[in-house]
Amino acid sequence: MKAQHSADSGHPYFFFDFISPFSYLLLEQHEKWPDMPFELVPVQLLKLLDRWGQPHATTIPSKRVFTYRHALFRAEQLGIPFKMPPAHPFDPSKALRLAALADGDITIVRDIFRYIWREGRDCSSAEGFRALCERVGMPEAEARIDDEDVKAKLRANDDRAVAAGVWGVPTFVVNEQIFWGEDTLPMVLWVARSPNWLDAAEVKRISTLPMAPTDADFS
Repeated sequence: MKAQHSADSGHPYFFFDFISPFSYLLLEQHEKWPDMPFELVPVQLLKLLDRWGQPHATTIPSKRVFTYRHALFRAEQLGIPFKMPPAHPFDPSKALRLAALADGDITIVRDIFRYIWREGRDCSSAEGFRALCERVGMPEAEARIDDEDVKAKLRANDDRAVAAGVWGVPTFVVNEQIFWGEDTLPMVLWVARSPNWLDAAEVKRISTLPMAPTDADFS
């Protein structure tokens, strides 16, 4: 049974990028999500990382291997079909624009994710993207994907994410609070059922901890 949200809650969002296997795994658990009208928002993870000055996980060889193993482990643990695409990282821009063109429709977004992460298909090549457009019932998207208004919509999504403080994907934003990562779902459910938890003394204390002086000696 899905958790109910309070009447005065802010508009909830789910920020995702098709480059992220964890975004796929979290969307596959949609039936567990809180009963809220989440808006699915495609964003460019690499653009977000650049804005916050963060390196992508795949730039560190050992982290890249761990990330792929972890995604496979979580998929097996959750019983979710999983197959890596032919290469990773790949260029997700066409798939993201397709999702933007579809206004984040959950059925289309899910089908795109499954094309990439369940079937292990390439969405970035001309042939792969053409097949993807056919798969989701939007063959006309192939000709529209480079339209400036579609690109602008995706850039606006990136701006909206950064303005909300989003630094990675997958991310839920509920009541203007950020919940990041595939394993954040239990926390989202907890806060949906017990919104006053965020007002608890210890939660408030750790949310406003000061940073150590910048000249501190950490050696």
